[in-house]
Amino acid sequence: MKLAKRQETKPTIRFSAKLFPPQATEKPESWTPLTLPKNASAKLPTRGMTMVEGTINGFPFRAALEPNGKGSHWLRVNEIMRDGASADLGDTVTVEIARAGEEPEIRVPRDLREALAADPLAQAGWEDITPMARRDWVFSICSAKQPETRRRRIEKACDMLASGKRRLCCFPGIKWLMQKNAKSCGMWLPLPNSKTHSSPRSSSPD
Repeated sequence: MKLAKRQETKPTIRFSAKLFPPQATEKPESWTPLTLPKNASAKLPTRGMTMVEGTINGFPFRAALEPNGKGSHWLRVNEIMRDGASADLGDTVTVEIARAGEEPEIRVPRDLREALAADPLAQAGWEDITPMARRDWVFSICSAKQPETRRRRIEKACDMLASGKRRLCCFPGIKWLMQKNAKSCGMWLPLPNSKTHSSPRSSSPD
Protein backbone atom coordinates (compact mmCIF):
# COMPACT_ATOMS: atom_id res chain seq x y z
CA MET A 1 0.00 0.00 0.00
CA LYS A 2 1.49 3.30 -1.10
CA LEU A 3 1.30 6.24 1.22
CA ALA A 4 0.17 9.55 -0.22
CA LYS A 5 2.98 12.05 -0.66
CA ARG A 6 2.88 14.62 2.08
CA GLN A 7 2.29 18.10 0.70
CA GLU A 8 4.64 20.79 1.93
CA THR A 9 2.92 23.37 4.09
CA LYS A 10 4.39 26.82 3.68
CA PRO A 11 4.56 28.77 6.95
CA THR A 12 2.05 31.54 7.49
CA ILE A 13 3.40 34.95 8.49
CA ARG A 14 1.04 37.03 10.61
CA PHE A 15 1.45 40.73 11.44
CA SER A 16 -0.35 44.05 11.82
CA ALA A 17 0.56 47.18 9.87
CA LYS A 18 -0.75 50.66 9.16
CA LEU A 19 -2.05 51.86 5.80
CA PHE A 20 -0.14 55.05 5.02
CA PRO A 21 -1.14 57.51 2.28
CA PRO A 22 0.49 56.88 -1.14
CA GLN A 23 3.22 59.08 -2.55
CA ALA A 24 2.29 62.58 -3.64
CA THR A 25 2.73 61.59 -7.30
CA GLU A 26 0.06 58.89 -7.03
CA LYS A 27 -3.70 59.35 -7.01
CA PRO A 28 -5.05 58.86 -3.46
CA GLU A 29 -7.59 56.27 -4.64
CA SER A 30 -5.14 54.16 -6.69
CA TRP A 31 -3.17 52.22 -4.09
CA THR A 32 -1.85 52.37 -0.57
CA PRO A 33 1.61 51.17 0.53
CA LEU A 34 1.73 48.74 3.42
CA THR A 35 5.20 48.11 4.87
CA LEU A 36 5.88 44.78 6.53
CA PRO A 37 7.48 44.82 9.98
CA LYS A 38 11.11 43.78 9.69
CA ASN A 39 10.57 40.65 11.78
CA ALA A 40 7.85 39.56 9.34
CA SER A 41 9.99 40.38 6.29
CA ALA A 42 12.87 38.36 7.76
CA LYS A 43 10.74 35.20 7.53
CA LEU A 44 10.48 35.49 3.74
CA PRO A 45 12.84 33.40 1.58
CA THR A 46 14.45 36.41 -0.10
CA ARG A 47 15.08 40.13 0.25
CA GLY A 48 13.98 40.52 -3.35
CA MET A 49 10.54 40.43 -4.90
CA THR A 50 8.44 37.45 -3.81
CA MET A 51 4.92 36.27 -4.57
CA VAL A 52 2.56 35.72 -1.66
CA GLU A 53 -1.08 34.92 -1.04
CA GLY A 54 -3.06 35.55 2.10
CA THR A 55 -5.64 37.79 3.71
CA ILE A 56 -5.92 41.39 4.85
CA ASN A 57 -8.53 41.74 7.58
CA GLY A 58 -9.81 38.38 6.35
CA PHE A 59 -10.09 39.46 2.69
CA PRO A 60 -8.10 37.08 0.40
CA PHE A 61 -5.51 38.39 -2.06
CA ARG A 62 -2.50 37.32 -4.11
CA ALA A 63 0.24 39.85 -4.83
CA ALA A 64 3.96 40.50 -5.19
CA LEU A 65 5.89 41.93 -2.26
CA GLU A 66 8.66 44.32 -3.26
CA PRO A 67 11.84 45.21 -1.32
CA ASN A 68 11.73 48.71 0.16
CA GLY A 69 15.50 49.16 0.41
CA LYS A 70 15.29 49.57 4.19
CA GLY A 71 15.47 45.97 5.30
CA SER A 72 11.86 45.07 4.68
CA HIS A 73 9.18 44.63 1.99
CA TRP A 74 6.09 46.55 1.05
CA LEU A 75 2.73 45.53 -0.36
CA ARG A 76 0.69 47.51 -2.86
CA VAL A 77 -2.85 47.59 -1.38
CA ASN A 78 -5.27 48.60 -4.11
CA GLU A 79 -8.80 49.91 -3.82
CA ILE A 80 -10.41 46.47 -4.14
CA MET A 81 -8.27 45.14 -1.30
CA ARG A 82 -9.04 48.16 0.88
CA ASP A 83 -12.76 47.82 0.27
CA GLY A 84 -12.67 44.09 0.94
CA ALA A 85 -10.76 44.70 4.16
CA SER A 86 -13.10 47.58 5.17
CA ALA A 87 -9.99 49.67 5.79
CA ASP A 88 -9.23 53.34 5.23
CA LEU A 89 -6.00 55.34 5.20
CA GLY A 90 -4.52 55.43 8.66
CA ASP A 91 -6.15 52.18 9.75
CA THR A 92 -4.13 49.31 11.16
CA VAL A 93 -4.92 46.04 9.41
CA THR A 94 -4.22 42.40 10.23
CA VAL A 95 -2.38 40.52 7.52
CA GLU A 96 -1.63 36.83 7.03
CA ILE A 97 0.60 35.78 4.13
CA ALA A 98 2.37 32.68 2.85
CA ARG A 99 4.74 32.25 -0.07
CA ALA A 100 2.79 31.39 -3.19
CA GLY A 101 3.92 28.57 -5.47
CA GLU A 102 7.41 27.34 -6.16
CA GLU A 103 10.11 29.67 -7.40
CA PRO A 104 11.56 28.75 -10.82
CA GLU A 105 15.31 28.36 -11.13
CA ILE A 106 17.47 30.95 -12.83
CA ARG A 107 20.38 30.12 -15.14
CA VAL A 108 23.69 30.45 -13.31
CA PRO A 109 26.44 32.25 -15.27
CA ARG A 110 29.46 30.15 -16.20
CA ASP A 111 31.99 32.21 -14.21
CA LEU A 112 29.87 31.89 -11.07
CA ARG A 113 29.40 28.15 -11.63
CA GLU A 114 33.16 27.68 -11.95
CA ALA A 115 33.85 29.73 -8.82
CA LEU A 116 31.33 27.73 -6.81
CA ALA A 117 32.73 24.43 -8.09
CA ALA A 118 36.19 25.49 -6.86
CA ASP A 119 34.87 26.24 -3.37
CA PRO A 120 33.05 23.27 -1.75
CA LEU A 121 31.76 25.32 1.18
CA ALA A 122 30.34 28.00 -1.11
CA GLN A 123 28.82 25.31 -3.36
CA ALA A 124 27.16 23.70 -0.35
CA GLY A 125 25.78 27.06 0.74
CA TRP A 126 24.50 27.75 -2.79
CA GLU A 127 22.66 24.44 -2.93
CA ASP A 128 21.09 25.03 0.48
CA ILE A 129 19.46 28.40 -0.25
CA THR A 130 16.15 29.04 -2.04
CA PRO A 131 15.82 29.64 -5.81
CA MET A 132 14.80 33.24 -5.16
CA ALA A 133 17.85 33.81 -2.97
CA ARG A 134 20.03 32.40 -5.78
CA ARG A 135 18.33 34.79 -8.18
CA ASP A 136 19.31 37.79 -6.06
CA TRP A 137 22.96 36.68 -5.98
CA VAL A 138 23.00 36.16 -9.76
CA PHE A 139 21.46 39.55 -10.54
CA SER A 140 23.83 41.28 -8.16
CA ILE A 141 26.75 39.79 -10.09
CA CYS A 142 25.23 40.39 -13.54
CA SER A 143 24.54 44.03 -12.77
CA ALA A 144 28.29 44.77 -12.57
CA LYS A 145 29.33 47.03 -15.46
CA GLN A 146 33.05 46.23 -15.33
CA PRO A 147 34.72 42.76 -15.50
CA GLU A 148 36.78 43.53 -12.40
CA THR A 149 33.69 44.53 -10.46
CA ARG A 150 31.96 41.32 -11.54
CA ARG A 151 35.00 39.26 -10.47
CA ARG A 152 35.04 40.90 -7.05
CA ARG A 153 31.33 40.29 -6.60
CA ILE A 154 31.75 36.62 -7.43
CA GLU A 155 34.59 36.31 -4.94
CA LYS A 156 32.55 38.09 -2.29
CA ALA A 157 29.50 35.91 -3.01
CA CYS A 158 31.58 32.75 -2.57
CA ASP A 159 33.11 34.03 0.67
CA MET A 160 29.71 34.99 2.08
CA LEU A 161 28.06 31.73 1.03
CA ALA A 162 30.95 29.72 2.49
CA SER A 163 30.55 31.58 5.80
CA GLY A 164 26.84 30.72 5.99
CA LYS A 165 25.33 33.88 4.48
CA ARG A 166 22.05 32.77 2.89
CA ARG A 167 20.96 35.89 1.04
CA LEU A 168 21.86 39.42 0.12
CA CYS A 169 20.55 42.08 2.48
CA CYS A 170 18.21 44.63 0.92
CA PHE A 171 19.54 44.26 -2.63
CA PRO A 172 17.92 47.20 -4.48
CA GLY A 173 16.69 47.42 -8.04
CA ILE A 174 15.91 43.74 -8.52
CA LYS A 175 12.81 44.44 -10.63
CA TRP A 176 14.73 46.80 -12.90
CA LEU A 177 17.58 44.32 -13.27
CA MET A 178 15.16 41.54 -14.15
CA GLN A 179 13.99 43.61 -17.11
CA LYS A 180 17.32 45.06 -18.23
CA ASN A 181 19.55 42.00 -17.82
CA ALA A 182 17.24 39.17 -18.85
CA LYS A 183 19.48 38.01 -21.73
CA SER A 184 22.77 38.08 -19.81
CA CYS A 185 21.42 36.65 -16.56
CA GLY A 186 18.93 34.10 -17.82
CA MET A 187 15.18 34.53 -17.90
CA TRP A 188 13.33 34.70 -14.61
CA LEU A 189 9.59 34.23 -14.80
CA PRO A 190 7.82 37.58 -14.14
CA LEU A 191 5.56 37.80 -11.13
CA PRO A 192 2.01 39.12 -11.52
CA ASN A 193 1.77 42.79 -10.63
CA SER A 194 -1.08 44.85 -9.26
CA LYS A 195 -2.85 44.81 -12.64
CA THR A 196 -4.00 41.30 -11.79
CA HIS A 197 -5.89 42.85 -8.90
CA SER A 198 -7.53 45.54 -11.05
CA SER A 199 -5.35 48.29 -9.64
CA PRO A 200 -5.64 51.49 -11.73
CA ARG A 201 -1.86 51.98 -11.67
CA SER A 202 0.99 49.53 -11.81
CA SER A 203 4.15 51.64 -11.68
CA SER A 204 6.40 51.13 -8.67
CA PRO A 205 8.92 53.40 -7.00
CA ASP A 206 12.62 52.66 -7.40
